[in-house]
Amino acid sequence: MDNQGVINNNMNIDKQRDIAQELSSKLWTMCNQLRGTMEAYEFKNYILGLIFYKFLSDKTEKYMNDALKSDGVTYQEAWEDEEYRQDLIDESLRILGYVIEPKYLFSNVIKMIEKGEFSIDYLEEIINSITESTQGQDSQTDFDGLFEDMDLKASKLGKAVSERSKAIATMIKTLDTIEMDYDSTDVDILGSAYIELISQFASTAGKKAGEFFTMTTPATLVAKLATVGLTDVLNAFDPACGSGSLLLKVGENANVRHYYGQELTASTYNLARMNMMLHGVDFKNFEIVNCNTITDDTALSEMKYDVQVANPPYSVSWTPDPALLDDDRFSPYGVLAPKSYEDLMFVEHMIFHMAEGDSRIAVLLPHGVLFRGGAEEKIRKYMIEEQNVLDAVIGLPEKMFVSTGIAVACLVFKKERNGNSENICFIDASKEYASEGKMNYLTDENIDKIVNTYVERKDVDKYCHIASMKEIKENDYNLNISRYVDTFEEEEPVDISEVKANIAEISKNKQEAIDKVNATMTLLGL
Repeated sequence: MDNQGVINNNMNIDKQRDIAQELSSKLWTMCNQLRGTMEAYEFKNYILGLIFYKFLSDKTEKYMNDALKSDGVTYQEAWEDEEYRQDLIDESLRILGYVIEPKYLFSNVIKMIEKGEFSIDYLEEIINSITESTQGQDSQTDFDGLFEDMDLKASKLGKAVSERSKAIATMIKTLDTIEMDYDSTDVDILGSAYIELISQFASTAGKKAGEFFTMTTPATLVAKLATVGLTDVLNAFDPACGSGSLLLKVGENANVRHYYGQELTASTYNLARMNMMLHGVDFKNFEIVNCNTITDDTALSEMKYDVQVANPPYSVSWTPDPALLDDDRFSPYGVLAPKSYEDLMFVEHMIFHMAEGDSRIAVLLPHGVLFRGGAEEKIRKYMIEEQNVLDAVIGLPEKMFVSTGIAVACLVFKKERNGNSENICFIDASKEYASEGKMNYLTDENIDKIVNTYVERKDVDKYCHIASMKEIKENDYNLNISRYVDTFEEEEPVDISEVKANIAEISKNKQEAIDKVNATMTLLGL
C-alpha cells in the first residue's frame, strides 16, 4: 500500500470509529432514559433488531433508487404500478434476498412517528412481512426466526400498547438521529458500530457477554495467526461462533469466500446471522447452524475447512456420552474429555474438519488444557505424537474478557507443519499489554510482536522457545508454558555488610534524635 493509501485507510478508520462511538453513546443514553423494569442490556435484542431492520430498509431504498433512477420514478410510484411491482419483487429477492414494501421502509415509519400515527403493531406487521417475503427463497434459512428475540408484546417494554409503542418509537427516533453514510467510505460503518454496541452491552451484562462476543484484541490476534501468509480463503469456520465476531475478523485479514458457523444459543445464533449481513456478507456466502456442536454435527458433517477459529465456552461441565467414542471426530483418541472440562472436544471437532493442504486452526482455551492429566493428557499426546498438528502455544494476559478474569492461551494447529514437524513454538506474552479500567488489552505492537515471533520461530529470551519433540516427551506432554519459557527475573544480590551498616546508621540517628528530645525536655523542666 502506498503512503496515500495508508492515509486514506487511517481516515476511514477514524471516521468508522467516530460513527461507532456516536451510535454507542446515543443508544446508551437512550437506554438509561428508558430504563424501568428492564436493565439497560435487556434492551439489546430490541435495539439490535431495529438496527438490523434499519439496515435492511436503507439497503432496499438505496438499491431501488439506483435501479429506478433512469426510469425517472420513485420506489413508491413503481410499486403502485403492477407492471413494475413484480419485477421489483423478483429483483429484490435475487439481489437482496428479501422484500420491503415502500410503506414498510424505515423512513416511512419515522414520518408516522412524527405524525403520532405509529403503533408497535405496525412494526410487528413490518417484521412479519420481511420474513414472509423470504419463504421458499434461497435466503429463507438466513431469515427464519431472525427477529424472534425482539418480543414486541413483552410487558417489560410496557403494559399497554401505547407504552410499548412509545418505547420503541424512542429507539427508532434515536437511530434516525445518527448519520450513517454508507457511500462516503469503503469501511463497514454500521457493522463496526454494531460490534461496538455489542461490546458496550457486554460490559454491563457480565458473564452473559461471553456467550456472544469475543473482545476485539484477542479476536484480532486469533484471526491474524489463523491467516498468516493467506490472502484468499475458500472457507472459514467457527464451531462456537457467538455473534460471528471472530469469523468476521478473519474476513478482515483475508478474502473469505464462504463463512460457516455453529452456535448453541438461539438468540446468539440470530445475532450471528444479522452480523454477517450487517458486515456486507451476502446471504449466499454464509451458513450458520443452530445446534450443539459436540453432540450434533449432522448439518455440516461433510465439510472440511481451510481456516478455523474459536473461543469456545471455558471448562464447561458436560455429560460424556459413551456413544461419542464411535463418532469419527472423537474415536481416534480412545477417551472423552472429562465431565468437568469439555474444552478439548471442540479442538478434536476442529481437527477432524481440517481440509487437506495448508489448513489451520487458532483457538482460545484456558491454561488447564495444557497440563491437566487423565483423559486430557491422553488427548494431548495423541494430537502431538500421532496427528502432529499442534504448531504453537501462546500465553496471553489475564483480564482480557468481560466473562472471566483468567489468563487464556491461544493454540495454533496446522495440517501441514512446513518443516516444523519436530518442534512446537511456545510464546509467553502474558506480561505485555495495556490496561483500561479493570480490563487489559493487546496493543497493535503486542499483536505484531506475537505474530512476528510465531512466524520467525526463533528463541527469544524470556519470551519464546522453540521446543523439540524430545523436550515435549520428556515433560510427559505437559504443555505448561513456564516449562519451556523461563521468565524468572533474578533479583540483585544483597550486600549484607552494607545492610548492617545502614541499620547501624539508622539506629545511631534514632538515638541522637531521642537524646535531643530529652535534652530539650530537661531545659523546659519537663
